[in-house]
Amino acid sequence: MLTRILILTACLAAGTAVVAKSSKTEVVPARQSLASFPLEIRDWHGRDDEPFAPDILAVLGVDDYIVRTYRTDPRAFVSLYVGYYESQRQGDTIHSPLNCLPGAGWEPVEKGYLPITVQTDIGSGAQQQNIEVNRYVIRKGLDEQVVLYWYQSHGRIVANEYRSKLFMIYDAVRLNRTDAALVRVIVPRRSDEADGTGGGTAQAVAFVKAVFPLLGRYLPS
Repeated sequence: MLTRILILTACLAAGTAVVAKSSKTEVVPARQSLASFPLEIRDWHGRDDEPFAPDILAVLGVDDYIVRTYRTDPRAFVSLYVGYYESQRQGDTIHSPLNCLPGAGWEPVEKGYLPITVQTDIGSGAQQQNIEVNRYVIRKGLDEQVVLYWYQSHGRIVANEYRSKLFMIYDAVRLNRTDAALVRVIVPRRSDEADGTGGGTAQAVAFVKAVFPLLGRYLPS
């Protein structure tokens, strides 16, 4: 298993290096700015959180992003982060959200994949789509949170980070595009909730179902 991981990592590193050195002008499709993403989504009422500090933005390398808190009542709230990268050729690549957890004091205690059935768009012509996202439970002291996240590019939803990198290389050659986004939803896990997969998961899934049909305007396919 370790040998396979090392081989895959080496292949990804080599492929990423080839993509980064490509001199072709990359296609950047038109899209709406994430700043115009709705603050009102069904029963959820959102507000912008504090913007990231310049040093954090320098590390992320993100071209457009939002970080917001949505609430339905004082006890029910969800944190939403969407980070969009116009290009990943110059070293600004998407990193797993798990990379920053230990530094913030959070540790993963549960991990896995979660299937969700979503609508692809709003309106009468919307179709259903089955997607798979990462589900983590993280803990700091007595506090626990449910984290759902995925990588989204060109209409493709990918949970696995390595598969996301492989698709980036594939699309760079096929479409001359390396734009992509990370979508992350965080919900507190409360001990008085029970939804079969841990308190908070049902609320996070409900929010993903509400948000997903809107993303296509801001994350081009």
